[in-house]
Amino acid sequence: MQNKRNTFMSSITAQKHPFHLVDPSPWPLVASQSTLLTVTGLVGYMHGYGFGLSCFFIGLLGIIYTMFVWWRDIIREATYEGQHTLPVQVGLRYGMLLFIASEVMFFFAFFWAFFASSMAPDIALGGIWPPKGIDVLNAFEIPLVNTMILLLSGMTVTWAHHSILAGHYYGGTVGLAFTVILGVLFTMLQAFEYYVATFRITDGVYGSTFYMATGFHGFHVFVGTMFLLVCLYRQANYHFTSSHHFGFEAAAWYWHFVDVVWLFLFCAVYWWGGS
Repeated sequence: MQNKRNTFMSSITAQKHPFHLVDPSPWPLVASQSTLLTVTGLVGYMHGYGFGLSCFFIGLLGIIYTMFVWWRDIIREATYEGQHTLPVQVGLRYGMLLFIASEVMFFFAFFWAFFASSMAPDIALGGIWPPKGIDVLNAFEIPLVNTMILLLSGMTVTWAHHSILAGHYYGGTVGLAFTVILGVLFTMLQAFEYYVATFRITDGVYGSTFYMATGFHGFHVFVGTMFLLVCLYRQANYHFTSSHHFGFEAAAWYWHFVDVVWLFLFCAVYWWGGS
């Protein structure tokens, strides 16, 4: 055991650069195969094959497991091994910014589809928008409440960020806890909104564009809430310092992105598109 420790310490001292050379990992292969199994199972299920549903759930469990163990390894590298030096953190920030840019393009496609249909309604839609027979949701009921919730959550996550930067453990923990609670509340209200809605995703172009845009945003809120929940656990265990907290910073950036997308959805889909 002592020999292994000496070998590990000597490998660290021998490193002449501040960059992290990642150790060989099985998780990229496991993640890709699990994703392939999930998609194959889903397509098989849609075409009536008996194996489809089983393959889908096995692949989904593989993805969830890979997410847990892969991110666990990254947390270990960052928190306990000290591998995330300042140059490494800069690279991670660029990576997160590029990921958010790709998410912007993702939602841009949904807005394009919505405006293409709403600004020049086809004759098949009766030449009007919303199409006849669609009982749209009132923008100033649940959607407005959800807007206030997300704006408030943007304030609480910023409070948590500034508290961590200032070294205030209590403020960072409470701010994160409030943000997670607000994220859960948003998801519950959106689920209730879908339950009481009188139209479905199969109800023409309005239903498909509405549920695709708002549904994927709801999924992003769920992912962001899980992201912040992990950060709350890490904050409670003193993982973050004023100079070493990129895990939380990435979650905060992602949450602000979710806030901004919702403002566009509220103004374009709920308010303008439903009037």
